[in-house]
Amino acid sequence: MNHIDFYCRLIAFIEKGAIMSRKNVLFIVTSHASLGDEKETTGLWLEELAAPYYAFIDAGCDVRIVSISGGSVPIDPKSQAERGENPESVERFLDDKNAMAAIQHTPSVAEVDTFGFDALFIPGGHGTMWDMPDNEHLAKLVAATYESGRIVAAVCHGPAGLVGARLSNGEPLVKDRDVSAFTDSEEEAVGLTDTVPFLLESRLTELGANVRSAPNFEPFALADGNLITGQNPPSSEKVAELVLRALKM
Repeated sequence: MNHIDFYCRLIAFIEKGAIMSRKNVLFIVTSHASLGDEKETTGLWLEELAAPYYAFIDAGCDVRIVSISGGSVPIDPKSQAERGENPESVERFLDDKNAMAAIQHTPSVAEVDTFGFDALFIPGGHGTMWDMPDNEHLAKLVAATYESGRIVAAVCHGPAGLVGARLSNGEPLVKDRDVSAFTDSEEEAVGLTDTVPFLLESRLTELGANVRSAPNFEPFALADGNLITGQNPPSSEKVAELVLRALKM
């Protein structure tokens, strides 16, 4: 083997290793677009997708977005201000043609390969409260991910996607786990206590979770083993940071 062949093979080996070391993050977002019987629209809270999305992209992760039903993802109109007045991550997302295309054409959660990713991330938005708690495909995916030792992360109303997950012993996934989520007090503050189908903090507590929180709308996130959760939209980036730390990135 001459020197040129040797170095070509060495470069190929290094590149292959770099590709194999890339981490894959799967986002699962809501497909629900209305506040119950109200005419008011809801859906995904955009910052809760955008902030972690770019945290992972900038760290060199491969990112995929799926939704509960597939197709176009509804965005809560309250999560977008006039251009130039949004959080930096939201402005970046709105300008990113690839990212915007990804949320216009999502596969459904039923189509997901159970073992094709290293971390699962569930952003919130009030839509999650209707289409995530009773979704059988999501419940099985979340439980399988957790029991395999991979990371399950959720923020704000995203932990609604943990509500239906049961471990192989039949216990709720969140039982005896430290978790955070949008609090009952925060729900009252936004005036939706009587609109949502249940109060997320209360439901998680009923399932045996140890719900931890900061004052209303203050950033807060925590990890309990491979379960990582955050309280509200400003907590999104903190949750992503904990995921990246768990991925050793």
